[in-house]
Amino acid sequence: MTFRNTTRAWGTLSKSLHWLIVLLIINQWFIASRADALPLGPAKIAALGWHKSFGITILALAIIRLVWRWLNPVPSLAGVAKAWERVLAGFSHFLLYALIFAVPLSGWMMSSARNFPVSWFNAVQLPDLVKPDRGTYELMHDAHGLLFAALVCVALLHVLGALKHHFIDRNDVLKRMLPFGGVK
Repeated sequence: MTFRNTTRAWGTLSKSLHWLIVLLIINQWFIASRADALPLGPAKIAALGWHKSFGITILALAIIRLVWRWLNPVPSLAGVAKAWERVLAGFSHFLLYALIFAVPLSGWMMSSARNFPVSWFNAVQLPDLVKPDRGTYELMHDAHGLLFAALVCVALLHVLGALKHHFIDRNDVLKRMLPFGGVK
């Protein structure tokens, strides 16, 4: 397994960032669900602090992943996917990246609009992205939830596409992104 991508397979760093972001997004859902169920108090504030910190982590990892993708070849789908599938894959990847950026940014704006600080694991205090404003808070609150729902839907389509390639088309598209083994 190589560190960098090739035209045939994803490299170790791309795979690691992919799966780490997936795990962190799933973690975010659990933390948010737990925080929503808690009454207002120290436990809820702590859970939301963790949620914000992991959200900022996802945003940072997404930036690294996108830069790495620009600096490396992207494994080709030629020969393993039809033209319409390649177009759909490109569009779905664009949507995934856009949503992976939009969800944490909308959460950060929501906190800023409510005048709640955003820090990264209490180590770095982040600046407010917008001025405190109840209307902006409500808009960002709704947007945050809708963007996350959209992310889940697009991610599920992404998974279904990978499973189609693996079980129906019987090609190596899924194996290229598996963390262990796969295509060289």
